[in-house]
Amino acid sequence: MENRFGKYINQPSGYKAYIPDNLSTAFSRIKRDEEMAVLLSDADRSLARLDGNTQILPDIDFFIFMYMKKEALLSSQIEGTQASLQGVLEFEADLTPKGEKVSQIKEVVNYQNAMNYGIERLHNLPMSIRLIKEIHKILLEDTRGNERTPGEFRKSQNWIGPFGAGIDDAAYIPPPHHDVNNLMGDIECFLHSSDTIPPLEKIALIHYQFETIHPFLDGNGRIGRLLITFYLLWKKILTSPVLYLSYYFKKNRQEYYERLNCVRQKDDMEGWLKFFLKGIIEVCSDASTASRKIIALKEKLILKLSSISIHSVKLINYLFEMPFINGKDIAEKLKVSRQTALTLIKEFEKEGILREYTGKKRWKKYLFVEYVAILKKGTEL
Repeated sequence: MENRFGKYINQPSGYKAYIPDNLSTAFSRIKRDEEMAVLLSDADRSLARLDGNTQILPDIDFFIFMYMKKEALLSSQIEGTQASLQGVLEFEADLTPKGEKVSQIKEVVNYQNAMNYGIERLHNLPMSIRLIKEIHKILLEDTRGNERTPGEFRKSQNWIGPFGAGIDDAAYIPPPHHDVNNLMGDIECFLHSSDTIPPLEKIALIHYQFETIHPFLDGNGRIGRLLITFYLLWKKILTSPVLYLSYYFKKNRQEYYERLNCVRQKDDMEGWLKFFLKGIIEVCSDASTASRKIIALKEKLILKLSSISIHSVKLINYLFEMPFINGKDIAEKLKVSRQTALTLIKEFEKEGILREYTGKKRWKKYLFVEYVAILKKGTEL
């Protein structure tokens, strides 16, 4: 069975695997209409507006730091990871997460590490198969996918379906392993090709193709979503890593999977592209709203506490970087005495800024309540 974008091929074992056409051919076969043109224009404007807005943030680093953490969590949750934002923050603050498995939180931490590594690596290495493999190795380190050849393309057939289902019950069967290198080579060529394809269309096609190839035994969804942000940074469409689609994909998870599958089964690449562009528009709006709320929160707190002491302002800045803290952390970061740190904590507790979290008499930890509430949107299990 063949469509505009690939074909199902009978395999010796009796199942049919889908082989996608090369990306340049796929692009030439897309049917455009007025709705797609409007969505592409709106998505481009939304992205430019978001990039401009975040560049004038007084402290863009703290916004990026926490937004990347949120993306790592959401992308991992799409793949079934049972971790929460609070659990991740507790783990990073050396607390034992309440009711959550550390092994699951480690998957989120690995995603953050892979993201940070990839962004840094792009300064001296272009988008490439090599980069994708390096990121994949970090993603699976010491987690449940660690035995599934991290950093290497698969050497066997895989499939997508309900947990525990065999290949006969698969919802989708990717290309055989012996086709993976050539197909991934086509993605690399497409990444580097000189053409007039709109960048957002191009990365939407690349994400679709990557998920269709499913080149690894595990971690394909997470790597495929990382590629979207990496590509936009590499092409300098974004100045900073402030766009992440996992919030949109998680909220519309069933449609996300269906849109990808409809290209293979119903020849509907146009539906996938429109879904993707709508996601860009929605996520840009959400990120802009979050940034405004964070700026407003910071300004409100500084105005409220600046008359108390210079240490109060410094502590506010620190809380946006580390929303789980204790007295020792504050004393070391602000270079003040332990007693001064405890006095600051009491003042911040009184104002409702910090809330004691451990319930202990000693070694107490405190949560920056309002900030975490802003970032928590969409991360609920």
